Amino acid sequence: MNPLRRVDGTDIAAPGGNEACSAELVLANEVLRQESAERRRSQERLATAYATLATAYEETIRGWALALELRDLETRGHTARVTALTLSLARSWGLTESRIVHLQRGAILHDIGKLGIPDAILLKPGRLTPEERAIIQRHPDLARQMLGEIPFLEPAMAIPWCHHERWDGGGYPRGLRGEEIPLEARMFSVVDVWDALRSTRPYKEPWPAARVALLLRDEAGRQFDPAVVDAFLALDMVVAEIAFEA
Repeated sequence: MNPLRRVDGTDIAAPGGNEACSAELVLANEVLRQESAERRRSQERLATAYATLATAYEETIRGWALALELRDLETRGHTARVTALTLSLARSWGLTESRIVHLQRGAILHDIGKLGIPDAILLKPGRLTPEERAIIQRHPDLARQMLGEIPFLEPAMAIPWCHHERWDGGGYPRGLRGEEIPLEARMFSVVDVWDALRSTRPYKEPWPAARVALLLRDEAGRQFDPAVVDAFLALDMVVAEIAFEA
């Protein structure tokens, strides 16, 4: 007669006969069942804690962006618009959703470095002096300083740090050129200019969509990545906006 075995493959000693062996087997399996159930509960608690933490991070990011918009009411709503449009462009390009998560955070925080710019300069109604413009142009580096030590946001740094770079190398803060500029920043820079020109400001009326599209075409190869401009102007919502105003 073959000996009874535990679930781990070891033989069960049977000094008290088969009934004692069966009882030990039942007890051992019950212990393993309880341990397995506890592991599942621990994994569920860990997943819940991670989701709660991730939600807190996202709410914090949006809070920072709102703080900046409340400081500069002229651009209120800009962050939400450019974020949504950049996500549409990224998905049309075929970026993975895992990469898009970081792109979204970067878009929300694109101007967070302006929190370090004095109000007298950031909110100045008139033309900036060269010295004041140089201070404004520090905001991408300020964003890097503010966010660069936060591991959670390191993959999102491309847009806050690089969205003022130019395809021809004439941008700031580092004078990156062409594909040295992260793709996310190349996408965002097109969207950012589109929204800025399409929006009402105290110093200007909104441009017609066709006029903005023409400027983007003219600046392809200079300020913007030509392939990104083509992809942006092919978006259904952009095509529809241009057609609606025609």
